[in-house]
Amino acid sequence: MTTADRKAGTTPKPRSSQPWLHQKGKEIQEFGTVRQLPVGLSYDTRMYSCQRLNQVLCDTRILHDLYKKHHWLMRGHTFYQLHLLMDKHADEQTELTDDIAERIQTLGGVAVGDPRHVAEITSIPRPPNGVEEVPAMLSRLLEAHETILEDCHDAAARTQEMGDDGTNDLLVSDVIRVNELQAWFVAEHLVDTPLIHV
Repeated sequence: MTTADRKAGTTPKPRSSQPWLHQKGKEIQEFGTVRQLPVGLSYDTRMYSCQRLNQVLCDTRILHDLYKKHHWLMRGHTFYQLHLLMDKHADEQTELTDDIAERIQTLGGVAVGDPRHVAEITSIPRPPNGVEEVPAMLSRLLEAHETILEDCHDAAARTQEMGDDGTNDLLVSDVIRVNELQAWFVAEHLVDTPLIHV
């Protein structure tokens, strides 16, 4: 018993290694809001950047999942190469996802975390549940890359105008460059080059 417990006439709670299960809490920050953090940017700038970044975050998470799906479902004579490429690109998209989410948090926002919420926001069309032909899978990836790139080019220009250099740098140096490079690698697999010339 501590001195404070003796003075207050209270009995301390016994210590236990039992976890406190089934806890519920109040939402302490709503999605779509930003807290004030000392980052030298106005409320309006931070709000705008968080909205744009959350869109990019959702689309990036869906692109990651498309890469994983295609990694598992790849077929044909280029199976091995594409199987490895899909996994490599998925890993790179995972890194982008974390960078984007952390930027949103840095600005005082709330990053989209639940995959069901991601599905509500994304602009990437849902693929069929089954297996598509390989060229269709690759085309679907290219369309997703282009959607993200078009959005990022616009968002980068707007965030630069608003003075949010950190968001602009993330979009240009990381998201745009990675997506452009990945789009190039995928697109080259759709060039009609025969394995042999007869």
